[in-house]
Amino acid sequence: ITAMDGTTIEVNNTDAEGRLTLADALLYCQQQGVTEVVDIATLTGACMVALGQDITGMWSNSDDLAASLDASSKTAGEKLWRMPLEDAYFEGLKSEFADMKNTGPRFGAAITAALFLQKFIHKETNWAHLDIAGPAWA
Repeated sequence: ITAMDGTTIEVNNTDAEGRLTLADALLYCQQQGVTEVVDIATLTGACMVALGQDITGMWSNSDDLAASLDASSKTAGEKLWRMPLEDAYFEGLKSEFADMKNTGPRFGAAITAALFLQKFIHKETNWAHLDIAGPAWA
């Protein structure tokens, strides 16, 4: 399929459809002039494997935004843990048929899901992704 910015995506997992919609939503926000965006989604079961059911995983390209969200989570009594945006893991999203696949390998799946979303964030936009797959059910 093709995202609204022209990025082509090989759908290798139809159960990971939410990130396809989220990608266009992130692009749309930025098209409207947003310079800071936080997306919140029950994106991956892999985040629950890493952090359990009570802790939200956070990925961010902005230390300031991440610190603000961390402080807010403490004030609200919510558990939040910053996770790495390991660029080398993007290799697992490479496709022979499109710009990228919608899911990567099993190991590091929560990271590759965040890396997928990050590809739709402009360099000048501060962004954070909160994977609430565990806490949404707690």
